[in-house]
Amino acid sequence: MAAESDLYEPVKALLEGQGYSVKGEVQGCDAVGVRGTEPPVIVELKRSFGLTLLLQGVARLQLSDSVYLAVGAWPNRIREVRKLLRRLGLGLIVVAGTRAEVVLDPQPYLAPPRKNKRRAGRLLGEHARRVGDPERGGQQMRRPLMTAYRQEALRCAAHLATHGPAGPAAVRDAAQAPKAASILRSDHYGWFERVERGVYALTPVGREALGAFGVVPPP
Repeated sequence: MAAESDLYEPVKALLEGQGYSVKGEVQGCDAVGVRGTEPPVIVELKRSFGLTLLLQGVARLQLSDSVYLAVGAWPNRIREVRKLLRRLGLGLIVVAGTRAEVVLDPQPYLAPPRKNKRRAGRLLGEHARRVGDPERGGQQMRRPLMTAYRQEALRCAAHLATHGPAGPAAVRDAAQAPKAASILRSDHYGWFERVERGVYALTPVGREALGAFGVVPPP
């Protein structure tokens, strides 16, 4: 594999074949699969097996019991690696070309880490609110991440660009942006400005962002 992100599409296809909705780079996780009300499946991607990947997998056990490590080559000393992963409660996926194979499914951790329900909730919330799958899992970020928040802010910006200055309630309803009030008020990206009490307009920076990112449809 030339890059970690090359593992993403085979892993995504594997999980989608099992009925999961898969999205990349969700709350720091390379790939997250959601199926119904089940706990999410989290996959961390690396070209080869190593300590960094192992530590990432252990950290993800705070979010879900279904955590896999996906690598682009079979690990050395595979028998010992399987024993270690069983003990830690981690699964293993090996990607060869365009095909991903489950080598080991996660099994109960001997001393399960306490789940961070707040972080797990943010993970599921981000997955649910994000429109489509705009980020390829495993890539090294050299540009802004297309989060659900950014997508919602772009919908607000698109409405103001088309219809002119408006209040948060109007933007919220027209752009299907539940967080419009806080997005406009906090102006995290510098896209919005208050032109009078309760009325916001789009800044030149916001117009540039629309040109760079495009308009994101509602979920």
